Amino acid sequence: MLSRLRECVLPAAQRRPLEELAEILDLSSGDVRSKRSAFWTMLALSAVIAAAGIHTDSTATVIGAMIIAPLGTPIMGIALAIVRRRGQSAIGFVFFGSLLVIATGMVFSLLLPTSYALLANSQIAARTSPKLMDLVAALATGLAGAVAHARRDVAAVLPGVAIAISLVPPLAVAGVCLGHGAGWLTLGALVLFLSNLLALVLGGIAVFTVTGYATESVARSGRSRRRARLTLVLLAAVVVLPLSANSVISYLLTAWSARARTVAADWISAVPGSSIAGADVVSREIHIRVRAPGDLPPISGLLGALRGQIPDGVPIVVEVTQGSTIHAGRVGAPS
Repeated sequence: MLSRLRECVLPAAQRRPLEELAEILDLSSGDVRSKRSAFWTMLALSAVIAAAGIHTDSTATVIGAMIIAPLGTPIMGIALAIVRRRGQSAIGFVFFGSLLVIATGMVFSLLLPTSYALLANSQIAARTSPKLMDLVAALATGLAGAVAHARRDVAAVLPGVAIAISLVPPLAVAGVCLGHGAGWLTLGALVLFLSNLLALVLGGIAVFTVTGYATESVARSGRSRRRARLTLVLLAAVVVLPLSANSVISYLLTAWSARARTVAADWISAVPGSSIAGADVVSREIHIRVRAPGDLPPISGLLGALRGQIPDGVPIVVEVTQGSTIHAGRVGAPS
């Protein structure tokens, strides 16, 4: 059964030899000086491009940083090293490479005014509130990336894998948020990066094991195997728990936003020609979009009507089509 799955995933004619795969993924073998120079140069440039794209809120620029980012190579190297039960020199490249990107983001944060609303930037907002589904998508991407490295005929998909897994942008966002002292946003971006890292490693381990690279390696002591497994379990716990919690919170906020839209429609009905364009969750706030040709009814009436419909303490923001934004306050808070 395993041999059939192996042949389906990785036909013998397209399979990279273990030595060739290790040469590609291990930055400590072969022409070490050249490989490391290319890694650090491309990573530094990718960090600058990502930070600039975040600063200008440019999706195209951030995608460019994803494509050239080389962080995926040592991360896949970690997966292969675990399967082969070898030393984990790739961890150092991932760790210090991550610090380099975060530091670059912090430098670029100095270009933003202190009053800058971080969550108004779509590049930041999209990477500071990860959910469990992000981990599921990243795991599938990790499997695709491992297959692309192991097979000679599908290496062309690696740029797509780099875009989907998004390693450098979350680190750059973490640096920008850290530079602004936004601790929770920094933590959210780091959790997204760790979830993507974990997905790549797990996907790589699964593919490299199924395709037989483990059987070609010389097994080391059971202690190193247990240590690797324990590290993965701890990393999974660090990632899965906050992702699950954030997913539950986001689900509840989405349900509450539907109720808020209904309540807001009754609240605005007193103004002729007015309507509710929608109610959405933006960074754990409920944003109610209002179309109104004239003045709005008192905001206190909206907050009062929302009591009992959604829990106290949820922030409400009213966005008017004329371009004004009203931070109504929290449901149940003293007026």
